Amino acid sequence: MAVSSGARLSKSGADGEVFDGQQQYEGIGKRAADKFDPAAPPPFKIADIRAAIPAHCWVKNPWRSLSYVVWDVAAVFALLAAAVYINSWAFWPVYWIAQGTMFWALFVLGHDCGHGSFSDNTTLNNVVGHVLHSSILVPYHGWRISHRTHHQNHGHVEKDESWVPLPENLYKKLDFSTKFLRYKIPFPMFAYPLYLWYRSPGKTGSHFNPYSDLFKPNERGLIVTSTMCWAAMGVFLLYASTIVGPNMMFKLYGVPYLIFVMWLDTVTYLHHHGYDKKLPWYRSKEWSYLRGGLTTVDQDYGFFNKIHHDIGTHVIHHLFPQIPHYHLVEATREAKRVLGNYYREPRKSGPVPLHLIPALLKSLGRDHYVSDNGDIVYYQTDDELFPSKKI
Repeated sequence: MAVSSGARLSKSGADGEVFDGQQQYEGIGKRAADKFDPAAPPPFKIADIRAAIPAHCWVKNPWRSLSYVVWDVAAVFALLAAAVYINSWAFWPVYWIAQGTMFWALFVLGHDCGHGSFSDNTTLNNVVGHVLHSSILVPYHGWRISHRTHHQNHGHVEKDESWVPLPENLYKKLDFSTKFLRYKIPFPMFAYPLYLWYRSPGKTGSHFNPYSDLFKPNERGLIVTSTMCWAAMGVFLLYASTIVGPNMMFKLYGVPYLIFVMWLDTVTYLHHHGYDKKLPWYRSKEWSYLRGGLTTVDQDYGFFNKIHHDIGTHVIHHLFPQIPHYHLVEATREAKRVLGNYYREPRKSGPVPLHLIPALLKSLGRDHYVSDNGDIVYYQTDDELFPSKKI
């Protein structure tokens, strides 16, 4: 009886190069992935993915969730104290990056509150969510509800909410300055405050207006509450600036806030863009919750993965936003057995995710609008805006 020793068989090619069996196997897998059509209806159902995820991944532990809040808030105040004490231009850039990143971490925890993955207690979720989001000038309920719309319609050209592609006819109506601000770095990375006030091109309403078409009549009271909390934080910042001075307030809060906005816009954009190959967007009968969710993209942020609570592990989060962030990595690992090629393995990052900068620039340079026609569409490029990026 023959027994495998684990050695790999090899053979020589016509040019004398040696190929082993493992290389042949990997080559077959790569060719299969190259031929894979991400727009093809998946051969599995969302229930199959759900069944593959271990039962404990669905369990929300409020004490564990609160421990992340305590840790992050402590880090924010520690950085604040260090900045006031040291007050040196050698330290300010370090403070700005660190504190802006921690603001982003606070946002992610508030985001979990909005999804209900923080705990099963709605009151606890809303109280913690308001404290966290108001502290970084985000209207909790207004954003929570629009973000719910995003998840319910992910990948739908007309109904999605965040970083949604513009139909060609709408895109061509935009003036050059609007296109420039939307697609030329660094301006898109500061879009979030404007989005809160005005939403995206082609959409109307405001996250602060209880009568916006974003919200149902029975949600108006919630919007008033969140807007008042947001306004209270604004008043507090103005009052604090009269004590420490506007310049110090800008250094302590203003610059970290801008860093936070850059984190938010960059990460949320790369959740739905930046993959090597263009991914489909859907309309009408071609769209389904599962197909739309499978167009999202996981990203590796290296050292920052745990700091911002694994928000880059995004595909499973989009399909099952009830899963707590501290179970997303395990849930994704198990779900990949079902997803197959519909899951796009993120490129491994170094300590700092510098590899994502070219992906961001490439996407902003090519992903401008989609056709007005068709139920499965892909981004097209405005050659006048980026003449050297013709695809």
